[in-house]
Amino acid sequence: MKLKLVKKIVSTSITVILYAVLFMMIFVVVSSKAAGGEPQFFGYQIKTVLSGSMEPGIQTGSIIAVKPGGDMTRFKEGDVITFKEKEDILITHRVLEVIKNGEHVMYKTKGDNNDAPDLEPVLSENVVAEYKGFTVPFIGYFMNFMNSKNGALMFIIPGILLILYSGFTIWKAISTIDLSSKKDETIEKNIS
Repeated sequence: MKLKLVKKIVSTSITVILYAVLFMMIFVVVSSKAAGGEPQFFGYQIKTVLSGSMEPGIQTGSIIAVKPGGDMTRFKEGDVITFKEKEDILITHRVLEVIKNGEHVMYKTKGDNNDAPDLEPVLSENVVAEYKGFTVPFIGYFMNFMNSKNGALMFIIPGILLILYSGFTIWKAISTIDLSSKKDETIEKNIS
């Protein structure tokens, strides 16, 4: 009796995990496509960290939550900002110094793990968001893969696993029914 209960719990757990992974991947991909490439949750954007410049606080391969928008001249020394270095390259570094030149504000930045500050100051117009302290290690590798050309595989794999597991469950149920009906036939023959 206990063995059946354990099998049922394991079976249900596997099914729930596979469905959760599938739905999580669907949510991440759909939300990233709807947001124009970066998933957003409750006004925060999720960014993938692909370098170790902010270690140990932000590990390579992590995802971080950043808050876009607002007055990009508001940052002060010690804040961590995400800015455009080039058209398609985002960097998250700490503000070392705020440089005001008339109406323009620039930030001297540095990665916590870097030996020297960044070569050029960051214009406030190039700041896209502020890092809010939320990070999840290693998920960034997964998210980066999901946004690649091969990311569709991440839908296919859980789908195939669900189909195989469902097939196995159906096969076990049919085997149990067949075994039960064979036992009934044997009992009927013995009675006759």
